[in-house]
Amino acid sequence: MARYELTDEEYELLKPLLPPERPNRKGRPWMPHRQVLNGIFWVLRTGAPWRDMPERYGKWQTVYDRFSRWRREGLFEQILQTLVDNARCLDLLDFDFGAMDGTVVRAHKAASGARKKNRRKDTDS
Repeated sequence: MARYELTDEEYELLKPLLPPERPNRKGRPWMPHRQVLNGIFWVLRTGAPWRDMPERYGKWQTVYDRFSRWRREGLFEQILQTLVDNARCLDLLDFDFGAMDGTVVRAHKAASGARKKNRRKDTDS
């Protein structure tokens, strides 16, 4: 199992939330959802272009097309909401703790007390 791939336990949680795989469809058979999800997670986690996705996840265009379709249909939001609801029912979420990363919250240099440009020095006259 590669670094960014779903474990069996993780995939079993997601499997009922995914659309049916359509094995009896005419034409070329669909790539399994698990393989597609692993490819999607690899690209999103590494930040690499879709075309650089390893071949073990299938053709990059197929993975990208399914990612785009699922995103457009709101599947990822539905999955996230379902997982959050399940975690709340099982009391697995802790809302007492919060953290903020300073690399995301930006303040202007004047917020730290620095002098602003083009301001005359105040003098008592």
